[in-house]
Amino acid sequence: MSRSKFKAMLIVFFHIQDFVTAKWVPSGQTVNQQYYIEVLRKLRERVRMKRPEFWSYGWILHQDNASAHNALSVKQFLANKNVTVLEYPPYSPDLAPCDFYLFPKGHVSAQRDPFCVGRKTAEFLNSFTERDLWSCFEHWQDPMQLCVSSEGNHCEGDRS
Repeated sequence: MSRSKFKAMLIVFFHIQDFVTAKWVPSGQTVNQQYYIEVLRKLRERVRMKRPEFWSYGWILHQDNASAHNALSVKQFLANKNVTVLEYPPYSPDLAPCDFYLFPKGHVSAQRDPFCVGRKTAEFLNSFTERDLWSCFEHWQDPMQLCVSSEGNHCEGDRS
């Protein structure tokens, strides 16, 4: 009898100096606009505690163009909280730093046990240094510039 692989979604927020927070999406939960606003409320509180210097003058959020992220209620919530959103070009999957740098394909894909996945992922995230996160930002600039140069057309950057 074969066991199916554990499937989960992790929402990660990080700054170029460290991780701000990570949230496992419960099994069966759809990340819709209501759920995402709750995640953003918790993120704001975490930013207030961990990065108070951003709290007073606002901060910039880079997120992909998932439908929950683009919902009017989410955009209004962020605007009301003085959070600027860096617009994400359509059809540009390689611009999500978590996808191309933080979580290379196969990182925990062979894991079947939810506890093991959570533990290994926490270890992985905690292993990043400030220099690693700066490097992520630096690697992100190349595909972003390529996308800007192509005026937002679909582009895939070098994932090396």
